[in-house]
Amino acid sequence: MSRTIVAGLLAVLLVKEAAAQSPIAPPFSWRQAIEDELAMKTMGGRQFWGDVQFFQGWRIQQNVFTKHFRLLDADDHRHASGTLEDCQKILADIRKRDSLPPMTGKVVILIHGILRSSKCMSSMASAATAAGYQPILFDYPSTQVSIPAAAEFLHSTIESLDGIEEIHIVSHSMGGLVARAYFAEHTDPRIKRIVMVGTPNHGAELADLLHQNYLVRAASGPGGRQLVTNRQGLIPSLPTPPCDFAVIAGARGNTAGWNPFIPGDDDGTVTVESTRLAGAVDFSTVKATHTLMLGNPEIIQQAMHFLQEGRLVADRPCEPISATPADATDPVTP
Repeated sequence: MSRTIVAGLLAVLLVKEAAAQSPIAPPFSWRQAIEDELAMKTMGGRQFWGDVQFFQGWRIQQNVFTKHFRLLDADDHRHASGTLEDCQKILADIRKRDSLPPMTGKVVILIHGILRSSKCMSSMASAATAAGYQPILFDYPSTQVSIPAAAEFLHSTIESLDGIEEIHIVSHSMGGLVARAYFAEHTDPRIKRIVMVGTPNHGAELADLLHQNYLVRAASGPGGRQLVTNRQGLIPSLPTPPCDFAVIAGARGNTAGWNPFIPGDDDGTVTVESTRLAGAVDFSTVKATHTLMLGNPEIIQQAMHFLQEGRLVADRPCEPISATPADATDPVTP
């Protein structure tokens, strides 16, 4: 017998002896190895996944292309992959193993805009937590599906919130249109207040300009192509939320705005006038650009104040939005 073979046998014996003497060394398990592999942190890919279920920071998402599902923890580690039933079973096992209590209380669903992800809502989430709400950082594949299709992901997430007594929504840009599209097919009496931040409620003039380019139209996807100001398009058909809602617009505070290529005051992407939606119980403008709105302390403070008190600013009365010329021909569902 060669020295190499003898050395190998001795090494195996030593490993077995060490394992036998160790009180914590578990036997090798292929199932555990597979679970360890699944639990690796995901590489992201948020433009291809939409949330369908939420529980205590855990999320089940569906892939928009393959239609399969995955279970993620609050740190984006994957714990299961396969059918919805597969992921639900693993989540049920985790709830039992970790003795996770049922969800209760109030939540704030945070809805990002196009080309973004829930990560951009982190500052708003921290403020919501400090205000006593549980934040739900909702993800949907904004460049891969239409606005109504994104609203179906939102519906599935809301349906999963067993035990929650109140639901509020803070949305940015196209996220506000996703919230409006939800009410076209669904409703939930637990939804109390909504804040729309920089939402193009009458379409985005910048989208009109950019979508003249074929590559931009292709990259922005079905939802992006619905952001235009076309009077026969999707946006004029979207319902007004049947609950209290407020609108916050980004502005420069003059007639030129940040962007010289779109009319009137604007946040660089959406005009102040386009954000205005008849029926809002309060409205404000904040000096901010579209991309940076979600980290703006004044906007965050106003959003949280509206959720708690029903108005955006503590030391002034509400400024409701009545019908505007733009609304005169918009079909609005009460």
